[in-house]
Amino acid sequence: MSRTEIRITGFGGQGVVLSGYIIGRACAINAGQHATMIQSFGPEARGSACSAMLTVSETEVLYPYISRPDIFVVMSGEGYDKYADELKDEGTLIYEKDLVHATIKDGQPSFGVPSTRIAESLGRSIVQNIVMLGFFAAVTQIVARAEIRAAVKASVPPGTEELNLKAFDGGCAYFDENYGKAAQAEQAAAVDA
Repeated sequence: MSRTEIRITGFGGQGVVLSGYIIGRACAINAGQHATMIQSFGPEARGSACSAMLTVSETEVLYPYISRPDIFVVMSGEGYDKYADELKDEGTLIYEKDLVHATIKDGQPSFGVPSTRIAESLGRSIVQNIVMLGFFAAVTQIVARAEIRAAVKASVPPGTEELNLKAFDGGCAYFDENYGKAAQAEQAAAVDA
């Protein structure tokens, strides 16, 4: 990995910036890589478009801005509409499948997760972003799941660690149950051929 560009988008109040911070922390502190983050908000603090841009690299990041993300994490339809065209053609799309109606290009890696429903099943929809982080960790494997999980535990408010770790694990489990088996089956078929 020389340089990976990531855009996370949603609306204010969904924890977009915290998600970017946690990924950056996992990469830079836990995995010994380099990471930078730039954030932007709409004119209102909550309810408007919000975005975090992350650059992760094995070498020092000299230019923190992204041009065309390798990974696009989307938690709202408005965020998708605003930034979808920036994603590289071969880039990975990760989206909240109940809130985002994505147009998937042929051959584009895309993964949907009902992160809000999973968070609600845990009793707090506010941890939807952490469910998305667990799913992101499982999809991208940008760093080990354990490293992002440790960054979640270190970054959330004291007293909420258990709930947030359950949310993270829920996102990982959704990937394993819905995408992991298909990937394993494809690998087994390739070996048998």
